[in-house]
Amino acid sequence: MAETVRVRVIVRLRPGVLDPQGKTIGNVVRSLGYAHVVRVHTGKVFDIEWNGTLDEAERRQVIEIVEKVLSNPLIETYEIEWPDE
Repeated sequence: MAETVRVRVIVRLRPGVLDPQGKTIGNVVRSLGYAHVVRVHTGKVFDIEWNGTLDEAERRQVIEIVEKVLSNPLIETYEIEWPDE
């Protein structure tokens, strides 16, 4: 059986894109007395378990999944944490 590795993908809204959930959370945090909090930004974290060693071709497949399924490139950016980094 092939080795299983985990890839973590962090997706965030691009700067300037409205984040109503983050704004609401920030307001609540400040109303609880945490006055030093200026802004809260929301995002998503995906952990992908992958069978294989993530050679160059498999890394390109992970990037395709992220760009086609997990993120919207018009309003979001992403960061991939590879297992060997």
